[in-house]
Amino acid sequence: MKLSVVVPVYGCRQALPELHRRLTDTLSGITDEYEIILVNDNCPQNSWEVIEELCASDPRVVGIELSRNFGQMKAIQAGLDVSKGDWVVVMDCDLQDRPEEIARLYEKAMEGYDVVFARRAHRSDGWFKVFLSNLFYKVYRYATGVEYDGAISNFSIVKRVVVDSICSMREEHRDYSTYIFWLGYKRAIIDVEHDARYEGKSSYSFGKRIGLALEILTSQSDKILKFFVKLGMVMSFISFIAIIILVIKYFLDDVPMGWTSTIAAIALVGGIIIMVIGVVGLYVGNTFMQSKERPLYFVRQILNQKDKDNNGS
Repeated sequence: MKLSVVVPVYGCRQALPELHRRLTDTLSGITDEYEIILVNDNCPQNSWEVIEELCASDPRVVGIELSRNFGQMKAIQAGLDVSKGDWVVVMDCDLQDRPEEIARLYEKAMEGYDVVFARRAHRSDGWFKVFLSNLFYKVYRYATGVEYDGAISNFSIVKRVVVDSICSMREEHRDYSTYIFWLGYKRAIIDVEHDARYEGKSSYSFGKRIGLALEILTSQSDKILKFFVKLGMVMSFISFIAIIILVIKYFLDDVPMGWTSTIAAIALVGGIIIMVIGVVGLYVGNTFMQSKERPLYFVRQILNQKDKDNNGS
């Protein structure tokens, strides 16, 4: 198998026939040895019906139905586990990633790169979503020490050795692009056009984005903990200096009496303590979830699968 395309499917039922048509046109221009892997992550629109129809009409389409919604990253992992291509493309199902750009990704990879990412030159998203994305990646760059461009999406092509490396890491909390940057294989980036969604809207609400950001930051780095250690040391030092000043003023002058400043200081310190305990709790929770060693996902059925077994473990 020359080329595999992995597509997690959620909330874009109407886009699937058009996605299949455009993928087929693009991939057939590159090679006849390709497969299109559609992973149904328990789509509420019942996209599995469309996937079944595509699998029945095209043997190159592999349909994977997960037993429930496991999230985008684990749906991608399910597709990677099943894929057999020497090169694997990961993209979204909503046609914001243009299938025609795969030819450019593949051409760039043939120059000797193990990974080629697509960078969205002009994003077709709302300003608030772009703002949150940029803010997250500023914190992300600090936390991980990786100079990651927020305009880069999961849309990419990766070599089989990179896919095998990702598949060897069975961590509970996952992030596809983070893994690739951490692995350090030779990579390149090309600018691509970013289209509007074919239908509907993103399933990632503001709350889900915050939760995902916390999950990634606390599972991929310990710098957040180190930040609060430094903050605690600075506050302790400032408090120590303030106490010395108050003692000196007590002997040299009258110290103003009152509860306002005392209560404010207690509330500030108490809030910081609670926040730090919460951050520590997130790290402990991540460790707890990982210690269970459960499979990342469960597959209900696979259509048009050939040779390769998969159980998510």
